[in-house]
Amino acid sequence: MRLFAAIRLDPAFVSALKMIQDGMKNAGIRGNYTKPENLHITLAFIGEYNDPKKALEAVKSVKFEPFEIKLSRPGSFSGIFWAGVDGGEELYKRAEEVRAALGMRGIPYDRKKFSPHITLIRRPNADRTPRINPVDASMTVTKISLMRSERGADGMIYTEL
Repeated sequence: MRLFAAIRLDPAFVSALKMIQDGMKNAGIRGNYTKPENLHITLAFIGEYNDPKKALEAVKSVKFEPFEIKLSRPGSFSGIFWAGVDGGEELYKRAEEVRAALGMRGIPYDRKKFSPHITLIRRPNADRTPRINPVDASMTVTKISLMRSERGADGMIYTEL
C-alpha cells in the first residue's frame, strides 16, 4: 500500500489553486494537471508500506495545534510546476514531528529535505512557470492526514485513512 502524511486543503484554498491552474492552461501550458480533489501538501512520503495501522498511529501521535498557511510564489523542479506554501515555523515543525514519529516506529519515509509546495502540474510542456496573476489564499490547518495513493482508471486516487 502506497502511503503519505499530508495536509488536506479546504475548498476555498483548492478553488484558489484551481484559478492558478486555469491561468496556466490559458497561458498554453499543457501537462498532467493535478485534480482538485488531489491537491495537498505532503509532509512525509512513506511509499509502499503494508501496515497502515502503524503508520496512522504514528501520524496521530503528533501533538497538534491549528496553524495558518497561505499561498506563496510558484515554482518548478524536476518536471513539476507547484504553488509555494508559507506556514511559517509551524509548518516545518509539523513535518519534522511527523517524520520523527514515523522514524521512531521504524516506518521508512523519503528523507529528502522538506520543501512545502502543492504540485499543480506534472510533465509540463514548458521549462518554467508562466507569469500569471497572483492569487491570495489562506486557511487554518486543523489536522494531519494519512493518505493512501492508488492508481485508478482516470489517474491517481487519494483516500484518507
